[in-house]
Order: sequence, then structure tokens, then C-alpha cells
Amino acid sequence: MEALICGRMALTLPPEAMAQMFEAAPANTLPEGPNYNICPTDQIAVITGGADQPRRMEAMRWGLIRAWYKTPGDGPLLINARAETVLEKPAFRSAVTGRLVLVVASGFYEWTKDADGVRNPWYITRRDAAPLAFAALWQPWRDPVSGEDMRTVAALTVSANASMQALHHRMPVIIERPDWGLCLGEQGKGAAPLMRAAADDVLHWHRVGRAVNSNRAAGPELIEPWTEPEED
Repeated sequence: MEALICGRMALTLPPEAMAQMFEAAPANTLPEGPNYNICPTDQIAVITGGADQPRRMEAMRWGLIRAWYKTPGDGPLLINARAETVLEKPAFRSAVTGRLVLVVASGFYEWTKDADGVRNPWYITRRDAAPLAFAALWQPWRDPVSGEDMRTVAALTVSANASMQALHHRMPVIIERPDWGLCLGEQGKGAAPLMRAAADDVLHWHRVGRAVNSNRAAGPELIEPWTEPEED
């Protein structure tokens, strides 16, 4: 299973505003926003589209469920997948050829450990303050008991660029605005060249408080820069 990378996200604008930025029609089931601590298994905002369908912004469960699972918890939590080897994985092979989408976020969190092994969180955004668009795969899943249909999604990752390696050896695949349509398949199936690390100057980050280490934490203070407490 892919090492945990981009294990939390934030969407600081209302989903409807993000839909307008991506020129996508918003679904009625979008999760409420803003949300400063989006966690795996939450519903997240995703842009879908294709050569013969208009862009749409809808909600999907973050954490891909394999088609043969009897329940969502039957196997590991697949929140992301390695872009380099995705065609080799049975869980993703069918999705990568026809179900590429864009996961929408304002920023995401990453963690480093200090000398005492304490996990310190960092909040990562685009340097130009534009929304982030992560390449991702979606997979339909039907509950065999209730018959309920669910759309589930996993973000694609690649080896980190030189600057991001200070925080983690992997990073999400970030799609630039001119390539959104190509990733969604609006110009055919030619997204493979997009599966690369962002340029070193695309992202910016700052330390934030450890409150976000809890998946129950909420509020805009989670993304505020952390400052060293003054000694008495």
C-alpha cells in the first residue's frame, strides 16, 4: 500500500465557489464548506468530465474501495496510489484508463518528526494562492447488502520534487490549469505525461499547530502559522 502522503486536506472556500473556478456544474450533494481538516473516508469535492460530458463537481468518498470488498473496511484504506506503478495494480488498472478526475483543495497537510519523535504538521498551498487540483482515480462500489452505490477516489502521487523532499519523499500529482481538460479526458486519453512532480517553485508551506493531529479538530485556526512559544 502507498505510504501515507497528503493524508489531510483543507477546502477553505465554499464548494460552489470552487466549482465556478473549475467551470463545473456543482452537484446537490457536495460536502459543506469550508472544511479545514478533511480526513480519509470523508466526502471530498471532485471534478469529473470527459470528451462527451460536461465538467461536474461532485462528492466522492476519499479512500478507494475495491469492487470485490463486501464492506468498506475489508482491506487497506487506499487514499492514494503511485502514478509510476498504477497500471500494475489490480485495484487501479481499470480506473486509470477511463476514470481520471481532479480532487479539489485549497491546501494539504504533511508531517515531519522532531528529535523527540513528535509529529509536527505543515500546511502546504500553491505559492500563487490558486486552488490545488490533484490527479486522482475513482472507482464505483456497490454495497452487496443495501445495494447502495458509492463513488470512491484515490489521489495519485509521484516522487517529491527537490523542495518538497524536505517534508516527504512523495507528493500528490498537481495538475496545472491548462492541463485540467487533458487530465479529465476532454482531449482524449493523453494524461500520462502529466503524471510528474510539480516544479520546485509551485508550492509553499508553513508550520501549523499540532491541533490538526486530531481528526476531530476543526476551524480556520488549524491553518494559521505556528509560532514558537515565548519562554517565561
